[in-house]
Amino acid sequence: MNFIKVVRMAIRYRWTFFSSIVCALIVAVFWGGNIGTVYPIVEVVFQGESPQHWIAQKIDDSQKTAADKTAEIAALQKELPNAAPKEQQAINQRIDVAKNRLEAEEKAQSHYVRIKPYIDGYLPENPFKFMALVIGLFLAGTFIKDVFLIANSILVARMAQFAAFDLRKLFYRRTLRLDLATFNDEGTSDLLSRFTNDMNQVSSGLETLFGKSIVEPLKMAACLIGAAWISWKLLLVSMLIMPLAGYAVRWLAKSLKRANRRAMEEMAVIYTTLEETFRNVKIVKAFTNERQERRRYHKNSKNYFKKALKIAGYDALVHPITEVLGIVAFCLVMLAGAWLVLAHETHFLGIRMCDRPMDYGDLLLFYSLLAGVADPLRKLSDVFNRLQAAGAACDRIFDRLEREPTIRDPQCPVTVGRHHRDLEFAHVSFAYKPGKNVLQDVNLKIGFGETIAIVGPNGSGKSTLAHLIPRFADPNSGEIRLDGVRLGDMRLKDLRGQIGLVTQETALFDDTIFNNIRYGSPDATRGQVIEAAKQAHAHRFIENELPQGYDTMAGTLGNKLSGGQRQRIALARAILRDPSILILDEATSQVDLESEQAIQKVLEKFILNRTVVIITHRLAILALADRIAVIEDGRIVDVGKHEELLAKSGLYRRLYQIHFDDLRQTA
Repeated sequence: MNFIKVVRMAIRYRWTFFSSIVCALIVAVFWGGNIGTVYPIVEVVFQGESPQHWIAQKIDDSQKTAADKTAEIAALQKELPNAAPKEQQAINQRIDVAKNRLEAEEKAQSHYVRIKPYIDGYLPENPFKFMALVIGLFLAGTFIKDVFLIANSILVARMAQFAAFDLRKLFYRRTLRLDLATFNDEGTSDLLSRFTNDMNQVSSGLETLFGKSIVEPLKMAACLIGAAWISWKLLLVSMLIMPLAGYAVRWLAKSLKRANRRAMEEMAVIYTTLEETFRNVKIVKAFTNERQERRRYHKNSKNYFKKALKIAGYDALVHPITEVLGIVAFCLVMLAGAWLVLAHETHFLGIRMCDRPMDYGDLLLFYSLLAGVADPLRKLSDVFNRLQAAGAACDRIFDRLEREPTIRDPQCPVTVGRHHRDLEFAHVSFAYKPGKNVLQDVNLKIGFGETIAIVGPNGSGKSTLAHLIPRFADPNSGEIRLDGVRLGDMRLKDLRGQIGLVTQETALFDDTIFNNIRYGSPDATRGQVIEAAKQAHAHRFIENELPQGYDTMAGTLGNKLSGGQRQRIALARAILRDPSILILDEATSQVDLESEQAIQKVLEKFILNRTVVIITHRLAILALADRIAVIEDGRIVDVGKHEELLAKSGLYRRLYQIHFDDLRQTA
């Protein structure tokens, strides 16, 4: 069970766990001890006796009963020789009962004699003062119990939060290892749901497990031990319905876990709806589709509402079921106990319940201890839903946590130096889904220091080809080699450490401009960051247009900057990294002409002595390329210079006419 794995993470904090258990034990002892004050109040105070008179009377009564039973045994033994065989069997049974009673009285007498000196020496003789003492002990016990209960709650919360903290870090680390395709296929909203809602359920479940699930059963155990000490057989009568209770609890547990898992899945759908709506809110407003989005959100929320109601229904059953079963058990015990006291008997329905007849004090204490079980049992009825919700959340978390990435380091990686020779695609084919190739038998060799542009219609596989270089995915067949070494034989860190990537959708973080530029080179100095910004033609607008210069926050996804500013920040980041391979994936497609010209000037100098792969349809950037590769339906159909392709490639001429004529005229 996945929840057990999280529990193991929690109990690694041994001293916290051990301390919480000690506190729980102390709480349980004082819980049972406080209920035990019922006995002296009923037996001594309400009888108007002093404790000294009470203990003397108990010893005297026990001695008389022991003497009576001794005489009874002697009389029966005299009758035995003259009795008929059948009567002898009955007499022997009576002798055994009398001996058991005698043995019980002798034990009781020994117990009373043992505690008599302490009662005579330390307890007040006045009944009211004795009652005040008992009440004082009760209040002191309650105070001590509550102090340790507070300590237990704090320790349990500490342990649960530590475990949740470790699980979050582990989940985040494992999630970052997942393939890029996983994020593209499954989206981030489901991950956010697991990171937030599911993690909260796990944390709540751990607090419940190490809190109520330990404290309340220990309180029950303290009461049950006390009740068993009075009459363990009478206690067994109350447990006749335990098999039925176990079946009911098991059914509810399974149902609750299943319902909670479905509710969490619906919550993930709500996260998806919210993310899509808020991210595309400009489009929603532009097309006046607020009503449609409200309907979609209403539908998803209604589905979650139904699942939550089902959980509430199961949860509502827990308390009534446990209460009814508890009342049935208590009624059985009341009938049996009342018979034993009123009839002054030790047997009920022919079964011996106790060694000595119970008195009112014993019975009331027994009932009080059983009532003491009821409160923890009631609190435990609230535990099932939380534990089942935590179990369902753990299943969802570990489903993603234990997923192994397909893109990972080889067992015996080849050590490589800085790229210096060539980058080669050899018969490379790739498909996101089986049977639907995006790239087919691609052969392309790019020499070190060469700039090659990849052009083609939308959906032809241009970006996919570029994404195979940093191993965001691996080819289904064929090989990609860097300086003769297969990419799959290299350590990912060694490979990606040589690559700079600038994409169409510039990825900036809600951090300072300085930290965004330094993101790929965390050891860079401030001077190096500024120099990279100058090379990217970003230094001037950073210093003159941003309120705090390099310390200005970029905002969520860089939303405080314009498209051209974001692109130049991203370019500065790539320059600072000083990569041997630079990939520009539609890097200037969303900037204005002025920004594009500035970026082109930067690239003219920066691409020297680097291997550069450009994915673009912009004429200005194409002018930087030494060669151009034309790709169609996943195949490279032509490779050459601009003039050569215009002469021999019909596809390239069409692309040129469609995409480049207007831009050339504007330039």
